[in-house]
Amino acid sequence: MTSKPPLRVVPPGGAAPPAPKTLRVLIADDDRDTANMLALILRDEGHDVHVALRGDEALELCRLFRPDAVIADVNMPGTSGYAVARELHERHGNLAPLLIAISGVWTSTSDRLLARAVGFDHSLLKPCDPKDVIRLIEPLRGFNTPASGQRLP
Repeated sequence: MTSKPPLRVVPPGGAAPPAPKTLRVLIADDDRDTANMLALILRDEGHDVHVALRGDEALELCRLFRPDAVIADVNMPGTSGYAVARELHERHGNLAPLLIAISGVWTSTSDRLLARAVGFDHSLLKPCDPKDVIRLIEPLRGFNTPASGQRLP
């Protein structure tokens, strides 16, 4: 007796979409609670997340970890988030990771312009909504972000 090949279910319209990419995300924030809370949420979304509590530590982790996205507090001890962004752009140019600035102190228009000038792609105010962070990094996964209220597969 011959065995039948396994049944393959193909969605209407062709092949199944590829699985979303797992992103490597670095969170650099000297507020341990903020960093760990955001890390837990992003891990729950399926990402590989590392946390640095100092800017100089963030730069070293970037060298070792090669993140797809860096979420950095602009006001950290050791090396500021601004210096982290500037250094990553000097190292990698257009291949630098997506850089998201977060701050609860440096919130004026001139602070946001400075963040853009040193290489940040986006700026968020603390406490930032994790949904905003997810929305900003999702395009790196290779599929469109679902409409508000829908959960990603």
